[in-house]
Order: sequence, then C-alpha cells, then structure tokens
Amino acid sequence: MKHIAFAGLFISAALLASPVFANSQADLCQINLQKIKDAKVSTEEMSEGMKTDIDATVGQATAEHAKGTEEGDKNCISLTTQALQKLQNNVKGDPQ
Repeated sequence: MKHIAFAGLFISAALLASPVFANSQADLCQINLQKIKDAKVSTEEMSEGMKTDIDATVGQATAEHAKGTEEGDKNCISLTTQALQKLQNNVKGDPQ
C-alpha cells in the first residue's frame, strides 16, 4: 500500500514538473502561449485596453514562433513572458 501511494506521488510530481523541462525553446514558447490563453479565460477583471495589448503581444509572439528559427523562438519567449507578467500584475491589482 505504501509503495502504491509513493509511486502515485512520484508520478504526480513528475507530471507537474514536466513543463520546467521543456525540450526546446519552441516548446517553452508554446507553453507560454497556452498559459496566456488559460490566464485570459480565468481572469475575470481585465480592461479592454489590457485585452487588446495582450492579444497584440500574442499575435507578435505567434508570428515570431512561426518563423521556425531559434531567434524567432527567443523573441516569442520574451514577448510571452512580458505578457504573462502583465497578466500577473493585473491579477494583483497593479495594472501596467
């Protein structure tokens, strides 16, 4: 019984930590884009200006990712990280 509980706990921890070990920058870009999509759905209070800004940033990030280059993926990660930070600040009540 203890072994089953320990194995389940280990598997759960591995699955939760898996995004941390993204195989490439393209994966991290995709993960960030999904996090933004999820955050937009779950964030109740967001101004129209914030929505427009986030949508524009996601558009730029998607275009950078579509280039299929390492530089494009780096730019995508940078843009999506900024968007995630804006969303976090919005949730905290510190709009930027």
